[in-house]
Amino acid sequence: MFRHKLLAAAALAAAVSFQAPVYAQEDAVVAKVGAVEIRQADLDVAITNLSAQYQQMPEEQKKIAALSQIIDIKLVAKKAEEAGLQNSDDFKKRMAALQERELHNAYLRDQFDKLKPEEVKARYDKEVAALPKEEEVRARHILVKTEEEAKAIIKQLDEGKDFVELAKEKSEDTSKSEGGDLGYFTKGRMVPEFEEAAFSLAKGAYTKTPVKSQFGFHVIKVEDKRDAQPPAFEQVEPQVRQIVMQEKYSAIIDGAKAEQKVEIVDETLRKGYDELTKSE
Repeated sequence: MFRHKLLAAAALAAAVSFQAPVYAQEDAVVAKVGAVEIRQADLDVAITNLSAQYQQMPEEQKKIAALSQIIDIKLVAKKAEEAGLQNSDDFKKRMAALQERELHNAYLRDQFDKLKPEEVKARYDKEVAALPKEEEVRARHILVKTEEEAKAIIKQLDEGKDFVELAKEKSEDTSKSEGGDLGYFTKGRMVPEFEEAAFSLAKGAYTKTPVKSQFGFHVIKVEDKRDAQPPAFEQVEPQVRQIVMQEKYSAIIDGAKAEQKVEIVDETLRKGYDELTKSE
């Protein structure tokens, strides 16, 4: 469940992660359009609003692209003002909607900026504590094409040959350079025949008969068995932070709904909204 939440949190980042641009300490004038100044702060905002395509560019090219957009906007905006378009009802409605969106984002930034590191760590600890116990093994294997080759390797192991050295010498798997080491894995990660054999072995034991799979014949040795380890906090901290932010966002919305009545007059829209909010 924790792993699923971490995957979902990746999608959440785009939805509720609102980062304010970092402004230069000295808000220098970088250009002018007529008498209107374009400052570094304007450029910083424009850079954050560039499309994904532009975001891949080197920093200097991003600045130039952002400046070009600002200049184009100011040139055309001046023409629109001269035409009086700012006084139209449509323009006023759009401006009101933009203001509300920016207020929405500003409030969330303010709330998320107050998120304490210990809250994130506590959420991680809660998820880890709720994880079901699951066994994992660390195994090595030697993969060969024929059953006869596998039996010969098992005979050599019985005679005291070193598994790691035999894997480096005989195995046809890409893990041969690592002595056949496959690391730790839980059930469901390997093909059924391999998995059944690996989990049935005791720590330090190897298979006494070849294990056949779609890849060939395996000789398997289990190096260790333990409870599956959760991902380290440092590894998943950004995703856990997003989970906490998602929960805070839901709490903010629920609290606001308790304070303000939401009424959807159109029945079709109401049913759709109800279904959507139930699934969230």
